[in-house]
Amino acid sequence: MSVLQKIEDIEAEMAKTQKNKATANHLGLLKAKLAKLRRELIAPPKSGGGGGEGFEVTKTGDARVGLVGFPSVGKSTLLTKLTGTTSEVAAYEFTTLTCIPGVIHYKGAKIQLLDLPGIIEGAKDGKGRGRQVIAVARSCNLILLCLDAAKPAVHKRLIEHEMEGFGIRLNKRPPDVTFVRKDRGGITFSASVQSALDVDQVKAVCTEYRIHNAAFHVRRECTIDEIIDVIEGNRVYIPCIYVVNKIDAIAMEELELYDRLPHYCPISSNLDWNLDGLLEDMWAKLCLLRVYTKPRGLFPDFDQPVILRNDARHTTVEAFCNKLHKAIIHDLKHALVWGGSTKFNPQKVGKDHRLGGEDVLQLVKR
Repeated sequence: MSVLQKIEDIEAEMAKTQKNKATANHLGLLKAKLAKLRRELIAPPKSGGGGGEGFEVTKTGDARVGLVGFPSVGKSTLLTKLTGTTSEVAAYEFTTLTCIPGVIHYKGAKIQLLDLPGIIEGAKDGKGRGRQVIAVARSCNLILLCLDAAKPAVHKRLIEHEMEGFGIRLNKRPPDVTFVRKDRGGITFSASVQSALDVDQVKAVCTEYRIHNAAFHVRRECTIDEIIDVIEGNRVYIPCIYVVNKIDAIAMEELELYDRLPHYCPISSNLDWNLDGLLEDMWAKLCLLRVYTKPRGLFPDFDQPVILRNDARHTTVEAFCNKLHKAIIHDLKHALVWGGSTKFNPQKVGKDHRLGGEDVLQLVKR
């Protein structure tokens, strides 16, 4: 029996199984089997041949954004309008057959934008070029899920389902679960919050993975699907903007509804409507910040900021130095910082100081 047939059989059994406390362990076991089969299905071939027919492109710039959607939703037009890169546009589906890269210059940052071929239902199972498309999407810092405003919103759920099957979690946080394999002691489960999960459900999943000794600790309410994600360990959590294109074809009432929904951005790429709003949303979702350099005795260089990711690991003075050149940190004595991250201006700081947006920094060598 093929892997696809096994997946279909398990999905059919899950669909006809009633969801209640008595069947929770059985459903958890089925979900674990399904996750293992999907991992086998999407794993790259182990043959010693070439790299296959993928269309991965070199990652450049400060961030990478992928355009994902069904055929003929306006992805190629949007790429052309935002980057100036020509991507073939036509009135028939599947105009784009490979990955077309472009670069957005915005607030001093260089953001790589990838126009990916349209995917179809069943992409996660290998239909069309779905595997290659979603594999590239996994490497993105942000996904623009393009929807046609004139078509049913069910397209959104279908694409999300394809992404979920390939291990991509959109607009979700990683589960706050500690998972430690042990040599003895069996399966233990504890939670810092009131949880609907119990040790029997976790044991049922661990049995499928042949894990006999492990400790699980949950700090935030989670589901058995998230426990499976933690065990699999290959999930990626990517922010997403639902770009509703062709809003010139819908009524004002529908447009106002889209505008109130979280993570949505209505646009018209043909008429250049709300493209500035889309860029602002992209900047916010990417969590980028600008830091300016100041040579000794000169004014700060406000024309060429250094772009950093706004998190604890990427906003330190050390991360700033590594962004310029990895050899700089070895000669660093201290840094002088002007801006919101300091108590006074300028402040002498070390390599572990966290920088803020619009800070000005001067490096002092030994």
